[in-house]
Amino acid sequence: MSLKRNLLLTGFVLLGSAGLAQAEMAATTATDIEVRSGPGAEFPTVGVATRGSEATLDGCVEGSRWCRVDVNGMRGWVYAQYLSVEQNGTSVVVQDHRDDLGIPTITYEQTDPVQTGSVQRVQPDPSDELLGPADQSGGDVVAITPPEEVRTYIDDNPVDAVQLRGDLAVGATIPQSVEVHRIPDYQYSYVEVNHQPVLVDPGTRRIVYVYR
Repeated sequence: MSLKRNLLLTGFVLLGSAGLAQAEMAATTATDIEVRSGPGAEFPTVGVATRGSEATLDGCVEGSRWCRVDVNGMRGWVYAQYLSVEQNGTSVVVQDHRDDLGIPTITYEQTDPVQTGSVQRVQPDPSDELLGPADQSGGDVVAITPPEEVRTYIDDNPVDAVQLRGDLAVGATIPQSVEVHRIPDYQYSYVEVNHQPVLVDPGTRRIVYVYR
């Protein structure tokens, strides 16, 4: 079953601006990126597009970093800063040149299945999940001191924040339902919890550092 059909069955529709009628744009993935079923980190991952994959770009959500693409047989949503296109013989990042490139604006909305014709904006569903306690099995966690370039990478590659209840501290465990994001050439991953970046051991999902 295709992603498009899945979205229709779950009541999601994609509405586009007049710009959507423009020709589709060829793009290339600048790194390994996760393709999602909707424009937000709360949506399920469809798959991973490897670096250098050729993609077809439909458009991007206004005021957002999310763009819809067809890539490696997958149709879904990725961050604009991970896509590049050719402009006058030079490869440029979509996020930095959206206006220059004339990227079409598209809007992702949700249809209420109860009231026919009623349309409401999709809002991230605030999670009421709990962080695992810091004394959870798995041994003591030693706090680390990350290099400065790790924080620079996190600042340059923002992710949607998740809301979790509990003590945000070294040793606490991130729930399995929350995605953690890889950092190139670094053993730890990161996620933004309650609007605070944290570093996570991807194997144990335990927090090893909290940026205050």
